[in-house]
Amino acid sequence: MRAFVVRARAASTNKDTFLSSVGEDAHVEILAHVLMNAVFTAQSHRNDVEVYLVLESTQDFSRTIHFQSEQLVDIGGFHEQALINKIAFALEKSTGMGKEHLRIVEPGINVETTSFEKLVQRLSEQYQLYLLDKKGSDVREVNLSENSCFLLTDHIPMPKKSWNSLKRLNTEKISLGPKMLFASQCITLINNELDIQGL
Repeated sequence: MRAFVVRARAASTNKDTFLSSVGEDAHVEILAHVLMNAVFTAQSHRNDVEVYLVLESTQDFSRTIHFQSEQLVDIGGFHEQALINKIAFALEKSTGMGKEHLRIVEPGINVETTSFEKLVQRLSEQYQLYLLDKKGSDVREVNLSENSCFLLTDHIPMPKKSWNSLKRLNTEKISLGPKMLFASQCITLINNELDIQGL
């Protein structure tokens, strides 16, 4: 299995605010591109991918929306708006949830009121964690784990204090190259590298 966690620090957990911020400073449309590049290939889709979108602009608790590729049934179309609508629907379903609660949205999609820190701590029990960082080891020279989880952010960098806790979880820093890329572009390159390594 391969997993991608995208920490969207500027993305609202309110459905209406989320939808109104498409194309604005929060850049929430990137999350749709993340899903598209993580799950789909030409004329097909991957069966071994998990995507966790952690939305952190909130009045109560962060929302982690979890997509499991092998269980997805109908996403409403292969385009940005369809995927944005899926995220917004999950946010709508999360209204009124208490802390550390989980709710099934539909096959292959659930939403949980958990923080980025608690999520990655849980994932570290199943996956080798990799943090995307320009100063990390070149991904082409790393023997990636069969069960790899890649940690990315939106346009707001990962807080430096987060690295201390990630380091305790045996997280490795990896780099895709000298240029700063969109999270969705990083995912395409990572999927390609995993494919080349036969993982």
